[in-house]
Amino acid sequence: MRCSWVGDDPILIKYHDEEFCVPTRDDRELFERLILESMQCGLNWRLILSKREIFRECFDEFDFEKISRYDDEKIQKILSTAGMIRSVNKIRSVVNNARCFLKIRDEFGSFSRYIWNFSDDVSLEYDHLDGIPSKNSLSEKIAADLKSRGFKYVGAVVIYSYLQSIGIINDHEKNCDRYLQLKNLYPTKKLRDNS
Repeated sequence: MRCSWVGDDPILIKYHDEEFCVPTRDDRELFERLILESMQCGLNWRLILSKREIFRECFDEFDFEKISRYDDEKIQKILSTAGMIRSVNKIRSVVNNARCFLKIRDEFGSFSRYIWNFSDDVSLEYDHLDGIPSKNSLSEKIAADLKSRGFKYVGAVVIYSYLQSIGIINDHEKNCDRYLQLKNLYPTKKLRDNS
Protein backbone atom coordinates (compact mmCIF):
# COMPACT_ATOMS: atom_id res chain seq x y z
CA MET A 1 0.00 0.00 0.00
CA ARG A 2 1.19 3.52 -0.83
CA CYS A 3 0.44 7.03 0.43
CA SER A 4 -2.92 8.25 -0.83
CA TRP A 5 -1.43 11.18 -2.83
CA VAL A 6 0.35 8.83 -5.22
CA GLY A 7 -2.63 7.38 -7.10
CA ASP A 8 -1.78 5.34 -10.18
CA ASP A 9 0.56 7.82 -11.86
CA PRO A 10 3.81 6.01 -12.84
CA ILE A 11 5.94 9.14 -12.31
CA LEU A 12 4.58 9.69 -8.80
CA ILE A 13 4.80 5.96 -7.99
CA LYS A 14 8.49 5.89 -8.93
CA TYR A 15 9.26 9.00 -6.87
CA HIS A 16 7.25 7.71 -3.89
CA ASP A 17 8.78 4.23 -3.93
CA GLU A 18 12.40 5.21 -4.59
CA GLU A 19 13.00 8.70 -3.21
CA PHE A 20 10.29 10.26 -1.03
CA CYS A 21 11.50 10.46 2.60
CA VAL A 22 14.57 8.28 1.88
CA PRO A 23 17.57 9.80 3.69
CA THR A 24 20.26 11.01 1.35
CA ARG A 25 23.57 12.51 2.29
CA ASP A 26 25.11 12.90 -1.14
CA ASP A 27 25.72 16.59 -1.85
CA ARG A 28 24.91 16.33 -5.56
CA GLU A 29 21.59 14.64 -4.77
CA LEU A 30 20.88 17.17 -2.04
CA PHE A 31 21.47 19.98 -4.51
CA GLU A 32 19.31 18.32 -7.18
CA ARG A 33 16.39 17.94 -4.77
CA LEU A 34 16.75 21.55 -3.60
CA ILE A 35 16.61 22.73 -7.21
CA LEU A 36 13.59 20.56 -8.00
CA GLU A 37 11.74 21.87 -4.95
CA SER A 38 12.58 25.51 -5.71
CA MET A 39 11.59 25.08 -9.38
CA GLN A 40 8.27 23.63 -8.21
CA CYS A 41 7.36 26.81 -6.36
CA GLY A 42 3.90 27.73 -7.72
CA LEU A 43 3.73 24.68 -10.00
CA ASN A 44 2.59 21.05 -9.84
CA TRP A 45 5.05 18.48 -8.42
CA ARG A 46 4.19 15.95 -11.12
CA LEU A 47 5.10 18.55 -13.77
CA ILE A 48 8.50 19.06 -12.13
CA LEU A 49 9.19 15.33 -12.01
CA SER A 50 8.18 15.00 -15.66
CA LYS A 51 10.75 17.67 -16.59
CA ARG A 52 13.55 16.20 -14.50
CA GLU A 53 15.56 14.98 -17.50
CA ILE A 54 15.32 18.44 -19.08
CA PHE A 55 16.64 19.93 -15.82
CA ARG A 56 19.50 17.39 -15.78
CA GLU A 57 20.43 18.32 -19.32
CA CYS A 58 20.20 22.07 -18.75
CA PHE A 59 22.00 22.02 -15.39
CA ASP A 60 24.90 19.68 -16.20
CA GLU A 61 23.53 16.77 -14.16
CA PHE A 62 23.08 19.20 -11.22
CA ASP A 63 26.83 19.77 -10.95
CA PHE A 64 26.73 22.75 -8.57
CA GLU A 65 30.37 23.66 -9.25
CA LYS A 66 29.69 24.03 -12.99
CA ILE A 67 26.39 25.79 -12.38
CA SER A 68 28.07 28.33 -10.09
CA ARG A 69 30.06 29.53 -13.13
CA TYR A 70 27.09 30.00 -15.49
CA ASP A 71 26.91 33.37 -17.20
CA ASP A 72 24.06 35.24 -18.92
CA GLU A 73 24.73 33.45 -22.22
CA LYS A 74 24.29 30.06 -20.55
CA ILE A 75 21.13 31.25 -18.77
CA GLN A 76 19.65 32.35 -22.12
CA LYS A 77 20.54 28.98 -23.64
CA ILE A 78 18.73 27.21 -20.79
CA LEU A 79 15.67 29.42 -21.23
CA SER A 80 15.52 28.54 -24.93
CA THR A 81 15.62 24.76 -24.29
CA ALA A 82 12.43 23.04 -25.43
CA GLY A 83 10.27 22.01 -22.49
CA MET A 84 12.18 24.07 -19.95
CA ILE A 85 10.37 26.22 -17.42
CA ARG A 86 10.73 29.74 -18.80
CA SER A 87 11.30 31.69 -15.62
CA VAL A 88 14.46 33.74 -15.78
CA ASN A 89 14.18 34.39 -12.04
CA LYS A 90 14.09 30.67 -11.23
CA ILE A 91 17.02 29.94 -13.58
CA ARG A 92 19.06 32.73 -12.05
CA SER A 93 18.18 31.44 -8.59
CA VAL A 94 19.65 28.03 -9.51
CA VAL A 95 22.96 29.73 -10.35
CA ASN A 96 22.79 31.85 -7.20
CA ASN A 97 21.93 28.84 -5.05
CA ALA A 98 24.84 26.84 -6.50
CA ARG A 99 27.19 29.60 -5.38
CA CYS A 100 25.61 29.69 -1.91
CA PHE A 101 25.73 25.88 -1.76
CA LEU A 102 29.49 25.98 -2.36
CA LYS A 103 29.94 28.48 0.46
CA ILE A 104 28.15 26.14 2.86
CA ARG A 105 30.38 23.26 1.72
CA ASP A 106 33.42 25.40 2.40
CA GLU A 107 32.15 26.30 5.87
CA PHE A 108 30.84 22.88 7.00
CA GLY A 109 32.83 20.46 4.85
CA SER A 110 29.67 19.32 3.06
CA PHE A 111 26.13 20.52 2.55
CA SER A 112 25.01 17.21 4.01
CA ARG A 113 26.71 17.95 7.32
CA TYR A 114 25.05 21.38 7.37
CA ILE A 115 21.49 20.24 6.60
CA TRP A 116 21.45 17.04 8.68
CA ASN A 117 22.75 18.93 11.70
CA PHE A 118 19.28 20.50 12.00
CA SER A 119 17.81 17.08 12.86
CA ASP A 120 20.75 15.78 14.91
CA ASP A 121 21.56 13.44 11.98
CA VAL A 122 18.36 11.38 12.25
CA SER A 123 15.06 11.26 10.41
CA LEU A 124 12.17 12.94 12.16
CA GLU A 125 8.65 11.62 12.45
CA TYR A 126 5.89 13.93 13.61
CA ASP A 127 2.52 13.04 15.08
CA HIS A 128 0.42 15.26 12.83
CA LEU A 129 -2.83 16.09 14.56
CA ASP A 130 -4.49 17.80 11.59
CA GLY A 131 -2.92 16.09 8.58
CA ILE A 132 0.47 16.72 7.04
CA PRO A 133 1.30 20.44 7.19
CA SER A 134 2.83 22.53 4.43
CA LYS A 135 5.49 23.88 6.81
CA ASN A 136 6.61 23.66 10.42
CA SER A 137 9.00 25.34 12.84
CA LEU A 138 11.95 23.30 11.54
CA SER A 139 11.32 24.29 7.92
CA GLU A 140 10.88 27.91 9.01
CA LYS A 141 14.20 27.81 10.89
CA ILE A 142 16.09 26.25 7.96
CA ALA A 143 14.45 28.56 5.41
CA ALA A 144 15.46 31.59 7.47
CA ASP A 145 19.03 30.33 7.73
CA LEU A 146 19.28 29.58 4.00
CA LYS A 147 17.86 33.01 3.15
CA SER A 148 20.38 34.65 5.48
CA ARG A 149 23.06 32.86 3.44
CA GLY A 150 21.69 34.29 0.19
CA PHE A 151 19.57 31.40 -1.14
CA LYS A 152 16.48 32.19 -3.24
CA TYR A 153 13.13 30.34 -3.58
CA VAL A 154 13.64 28.64 -0.22
CA GLY A 155 10.57 29.62 1.80
CA ALA A 156 9.31 27.47 4.66
CA VAL A 157 6.85 25.56 2.43
CA VAL A 158 9.52 24.73 -0.17
CA ILE A 159 11.91 23.67 2.58
CA TYR A 160 9.31 21.45 4.27
CA SER A 161 8.87 19.56 0.99
CA TYR A 162 12.64 19.46 0.62
CA LEU A 163 13.04 17.91 4.09
CA GLN A 164 10.52 15.23 3.11
CA SER A 165 12.33 14.66 -0.18
CA ILE A 166 15.74 14.12 1.42
CA GLY A 167 14.47 12.03 4.32
CA ILE A 168 14.96 14.41 7.21
CA ILE A 169 11.21 14.18 7.69
CA ASN A 170 9.43 10.85 7.20
CA ASP A 171 5.91 11.84 6.22
CA HIS A 172 4.78 8.58 4.66
CA GLU A 173 1.27 7.82 5.82
CA LYS A 174 1.23 5.28 8.66
CA ASN A 175 -0.57 2.66 6.53
CA CYS A 176 1.95 3.04 3.69
CA ASP A 177 4.40 0.14 3.31
CA ARG A 178 7.32 2.57 2.94
CA TYR A 179 6.63 4.16 6.32
CA LEU A 180 7.74 1.14 8.33
CA GLN A 181 10.43 0.13 5.84
CA LEU A 182 12.19 3.48 6.20
CA LYS A 183 11.61 3.66 9.94
CA ASN A 184 13.28 0.26 10.33
CA LEU A 185 16.19 1.13 8.03
CA TYR A 186 17.15 4.56 9.37
CA PRO A 187 17.50 6.08 12.84
CA THR A 188 14.31 8.02 13.55
CA LYS A 189 13.25 10.37 16.31
CA LYS A 190 9.52 10.75 16.95
CA LEU A 191 8.26 14.21 17.91
CA ARG A 192 4.93 14.92 19.56
CA ASP A 193 3.65 17.57 17.20
CA ASN A 194 4.65 19.45 14.06
CA SER A 195 5.69 22.70 15.72
